[in-house]
Amino acid sequence: MVDFINPEMTEIAALLKQVKRIAVVGLSPKAKRPSHQVAVSLQQFGYQVVPVRPAVDEVLGETAYPSLDEVPGAIDLVDVFRAPEHVMPIVEKCIELKVPAIWLQDGVVNQEAAQRAVEAGITVVMDRCIYRDYLTLFPDE
Repeated sequence: MVDFINPEMTEIAALLKQVKRIAVVGLSPKAKRPSHQVAVSLQQFGYQVVPVRPAVDEVLGETAYPSLDEVPGAIDLVDVFRAPEHVMPIVEKCIELKVPAIWLQDGVVNQEAAQRAVEAGITVVMDRCIYRDYLTLFPDE
């Protein structure tokens, strides 16, 4: 198997410009958690954040859904804050739902799942922080 390679920064910039609605899998209701902090920033950047987390009714003023299956409407990007061993089922669900892009946050590395998503035509960014990349790519926004 060939090691996964992230898209070029120009491609990541284009992705972040076209995305409007981001489902955040593993979004914590706890303000000190990285998923919560990143999601707050995503809202401030103008994205609609859709929390995907079981046993929570809402996070950041948005209705939370227990799974990607239950999110109504189209999802432009799935941002994953889950351990690497949980990524393959998320990728399979994204393929089923025809989600165009998946972002695996810092430390979330699953080569097999990333390759599976790419082979299904999904844009994948792995082991990077969407918040930091946004600030780097669009410092004046």
